[in-house]
Amino acid sequence: MSPLRMGSATIKGVSAESLTAASTSLSAAIDSGGSELPAAPVAKAAAVVTKVGERTSLVGGHTVVALAGATGSGKSSLFNQLVGSDVATVGARRPTTSKPAAGVWGDEPAGPLLDWLGVATRHHVAADQISDKASNKASDKAGNTRIGSLDGLVLLDLPDFDSRETSNRVEAERVLELVDVFVWVTDPQKYADARLHDDYVSALATHDAVTIVVLNQVDRLSDAEVDQCVTDLTRLMARDGIAKATVIPTSARTGAGLDVLGQRLSNAVSGSNAARARLAADVRQSAAALRPGVADSEPAIKAKGEGELVDALARAAGVPTVVRAVERDYSMQAVSHTGWPMTRWVQRLRPRPLRRLRLDPGRDDISVTQADVRSVLGRSSLPPPTPAARAAVDLATRRLADKAGSTLPTPWADAIDVAAAPPGHAMSDALDQAVIHTSLRSRTPVWWRVVGFVQILLALAALAGALWFVVLWVLGWLQFPSIETPMWGPLPWPFVLLFGGIAAGLLLALVSRFLAGIGARRRGAVINKRLRDSISVVADERVLSPVTAVLERHRQTRQHIDTAAKV
Repeated sequence: MSPLRMGSATIKGVSAESLTAASTSLSAAIDSGGSELPAAPVAKAAAVVTKVGERTSLVGGHTVVALAGATGSGKSSLFNQLVGSDVATVGARRPTTSKPAAGVWGDEPAGPLLDWLGVATRHHVAADQISDKASNKASDKAGNTRIGSLDGLVLLDLPDFDSRETSNRVEAERVLELVDVFVWVTDPQKYADARLHDDYVSALATHDAVTIVVLNQVDRLSDAEVDQCVTDLTRLMARDGIAKATVIPTSARTGAGLDVLGQRLSNAVSGSNAARARLAADVRQSAAALRPGVADSEPAIKAKGEGELVDALARAAGVPTVVRAVERDYSMQAVSHTGWPMTRWVQRLRPRPLRRLRLDPGRDDISVTQADVRSVLGRSSLPPPTPAARAAVDLATRRLADKAGSTLPTPWADAIDVAAAPPGHAMSDALDQAVIHTSLRSRTPVWWRVVGFVQILLALAALAGALWFVVLWVLGWLQFPSIETPMWGPLPWPFVLLFGGIAAGLLLALVSRFLAGIGARRRGAVINKRLRDSISVVADERVLSPVTAVLERHRQTRQHIDTAAKV
């Protein structure tokens, strides 16, 4: 419902600070939304931001009121009555008005404002002229009603918005975009015209606070017919979105209703709030037009929570192959430390898995060199990612994009699809660097050294038993007197030392091999976790961060739009 009432000004106050803040939020929404927002609402919103800046920069407290109507509604005659002079051309030939004309009340210069409006025809009106004119014309019906001050009023007579001349319609629409208050002037014959209601009133329904409805030429009707037309026009305005609109019946010929209309104009001028109210309504309307371009919320995406993506990237990076090589290398090292000393040399003849992959720097402490790892990822020792591995990465990124964009409007979902698509060479290089800085080794287990020391003792025992047997055999062959051999129970000590050392060493080697298998799996799990953590960083930087950036832009755009809509 329009708050332009009789008495003091009742337009809802909009401070310059809140209007500027809302305009800034609308501009920020346009910037952050970018091409993901619909083009037409963005263009209109950008025009509103520009208009707010230009209108608020104009010095002065003028209020621009436009008389807009269809051909033959009598708005030019009404304009002349209000300004008290035949400024606008009135005639039977249509269209009569081709350029807007302005009536200016007050002594404050309005030149810069009218230049901005593009209005060349200007007429200065005495401060009390409308009051005298209106009261004199209406004295036979309403008495001598005094109208409030109109200082600062700039009243425009616009070309017909349904003119047969295209230039006239374009000019009317151009000025309507800039004025502060709309006065829709219609007549008993055209008050239900679809062009008025569908193209203008409905489109500006959010501007009800700065809307006045005038039913002109009521002198052609009886009082009952006037009431009927006013009731019907009020119903049509409510259908257009202006609930409980007050229709002012007027007659430019008799002066009926001019005092009421003049008071409404005085209300609009008082306080100089109409301009900011109109601009605030424009901002709200633009924000409402942009709002369908964003969703109500954004999904939460975290790197460590996207296991499918990390799995796919790890597979593409050859992590399973590296982990298996680590496990085999661990087993071989365990055997070389804990195996039967007489057969350990066989391990040296077998190729080392990490060395074959150029991942063995020759030390037990640390990381691989950059050249070594670059040869792993599809360039030398390790094969490149298989088609299945590449397909798994594509599938994982598509599912991530679907998850992130499923609740967003299509342009935002498309932007997430683009952000989630991993670039081929850049991703491979990033995976290279991830593995380069990942240590593939750990400290040598203590039990290797303990078992190795025990194996040496058992080997020495077996060697001592063998040498003892040799000494006994040589003495017997030389027919020297036999030396009494000490016994361990029923078994001679040389036998116990030789065969006991061999049997215990072999048994210990078997147990150590079993324990090495367990340790290899644990070492593989440790290295796999290290590599997956590194791959998670790559997933975050190369896939999730771009997706999160789009979601963050969406969040900022939504918040800016909602902030602008609250002005």
